[in-house]
Amino acid sequence: MHRSAQHFPAWRPALAGAALGLSALSAAAMDADNFAGMSLEELGNVKITSVSKRAERLADAPAAVFVIDAADIRRSGAASLREALRLAPNLQVNQVSASGYTVSARGFAGSDGNKLLVLIDGRSVYTPLFAGVFWDAQDLALDDIERIEVISGPGGTLWGTNAVNGVINVITRPAQATQGGLLSAGAGTRLRDASVRYGGSFGGDGAYRVYAKAFDERRTENASGAPVDDAWHKAQLGFRADWGRGADRFNVQGDVYRGLEGQPKPGSIALNGLKLDLGRIEIAGANLMAHWSRALDGGATLSAQAYYDRSERTVPPTFAEKLDIVDVQAQYQFAPLGRHQLVLGGQYRHAQDHLTNSVYFAFLPADDRQSWSSLFVQDEVRLTPALRLTLGLRLERNGYTGMERLPNARLAWKLAPDTLLWGAVSRTVRAPSRLDRETFVPGKPPFLLNGGANFESELADVFELGYRSQVSSRLSFSVNTYRALYDQLHTQELVPNRRPIQVYFGNGMKGATSGIELWGSFQAAADWRLSAAYTALKETLALKPGSIDTAASVKKVGRDPAHTWSLRSSWQMSRHTELDVALRRVAALTVPDVPAYTALDMHFGWTPRPDLELSISGQNLFGPGHGEFTDIANRSQLGRTFFVKLNSRF
Repeated sequence: MHRSAQHFPAWRPALAGAALGLSALSAAAMDADNFAGMSLEELGNVKITSVSKRAERLADAPAAVFVIDAADIRRSGAASLREALRLAPNLQVNQVSASGYTVSARGFAGSDGNKLLVLIDGRSVYTPLFAGVFWDAQDLALDDIERIEVISGPGGTLWGTNAVNGVINVITRPAQATQGGLLSAGAGTRLRDASVRYGGSFGGDGAYRVYAKAFDERRTENASGAPVDDAWHKAQLGFRADWGRGADRFNVQGDVYRGLEGQPKPGSIALNGLKLDLGRIEIAGANLMAHWSRALDGGATLSAQAYYDRSERTVPPTFAEKLDIVDVQAQYQFAPLGRHQLVLGGQYRHAQDHLTNSVYFAFLPADDRQSWSSLFVQDEVRLTPALRLTLGLRLERNGYTGMERLPNARLAWKLAPDTLLWGAVSRTVRAPSRLDRETFVPGKPPFLLNGGANFESELADVFELGYRSQVSSRLSFSVNTYRALYDQLHTQELVPNRRPIQVYFGNGMKGATSGIELWGSFQAAADWRLSAAYTALKETLALKPGSIDTAASVKKVGRDPAHTWSLRSSWQMSRHTELDVALRRVAALTVPDVPAYTALDMHFGWTPRPDLELSISGQNLFGPGHGEFTDIANRSQLGRTFFVKLNSRF
């Protein structure tokens, strides 16, 4: 059966990976005159919203946050959202196959990627099927992304359960910033893609854009040179409209998509001596979201958001799913009350899930409805002009474990106008999913795997300390350290004294992680910026007394690299040409054995005139190639690739 995280969650796929690349370069998408678009000081003044759910300077945010902007993405040569995430040094991104990726922060690559919350314009894209993300379904026109805010560390108080080890918030450009037409086409050794976008205005104060995109990606090969059945293609359409009226701001946006992809090895199942081909995976979906905000007197704001998300996935011959999600949330940001700045919000989320099960395994009941409701409050208190204390609490109720409490405390000390020392203590949880509670193998009794009816939430107490400084107009850096204590981690327990043997999902493990994340940028010259990053991670896992774990869960610590580093050079060679070079190193994995590797990526861009850009990108330019995740028999060997892209504005 397929083991990729995004194709077959029933066997606890790993969503984690190697993180890499780094660029603090921030430039306007087509502004060749201004190499960086922003100085390092201006980068620190960039407004972000993911840390406090309100606009604040990046330099003032008391969290391990890294921002990938539109210029970073363009100059990296990334062809997909998944590749763009490699630019965040506080993420680990591994490619398993052509369409299979694992994405995580601060470890736990082998735990279904269920401790990382991912949002696109505030729309959560994790699935309640296994509390992770189907990365093959998450796609955007990269030219429409304004920035990606990546927080490593807990965000449960503001964003809810599952924001245990990090939050990724992808923010697209307002329609006013994408007026006119853009035609983009690219072709390379493995990928062909094309997209078209057009933006216009309406009603005097409104703007819109519509887009269409499609791509075909060729199959990969394994280490022996044998072809991997993972070729895939996908098409997507979407729109966004923004308008304002007085103090009110409105936004409506939506997407539809459909894709077809192969299933890598093992590509067949032996059943009673017969060979059963798995076939190709089909994915489809649509979403529609509306957002409203109003600026009130004194600096207060009121906002509301609602969205509907439909997804379909057919994975022959194992299961098919149709999932409908409705989500409504509201937030009120108070006007400053003396030294206090309060944010209050609530959210209600409802999911209706329909599974077509198979003889191999089943989610029971096949039809399921779940609801989540929550309230949160956060207060930032200015103790002194240089010292801020933030206290927050979220109460979230789910149908499995009832009420969960997610508290958070952060202290930020402004040592200088461009230097911040901060610390945080948080408690967060990863709530059960259908995978934890309702998975049965085989599809009918007698069951070998008998669900996890008593599976409880996984818990984490997290301690963080960070330092961020703009040392000079040419040098900036950030250092973050952490220690996380986990309890009630997922295990596969043996039912004692039972014949025939039967297992179930339980909470028989505890663990701890500690590590450091460091990144910085140096403006070597007016037209040349250097960036570097380093991460180190130590994990320990131990079974709790009485656990009879049958899945060797404590050995999964070897699925995360002990350290990674990356270097990046961004050079504006002339008014019309640019060159970016990125070098990254990822330490070896031990479960299973994946050798350490070094990868070199390059991107050259030429802008002969403001409405035309041509670029060529090369990836994995070192050596014969490397694998990044899973055992050698089933992983793709990622070799040298090239991609040529043309952007034309009209």
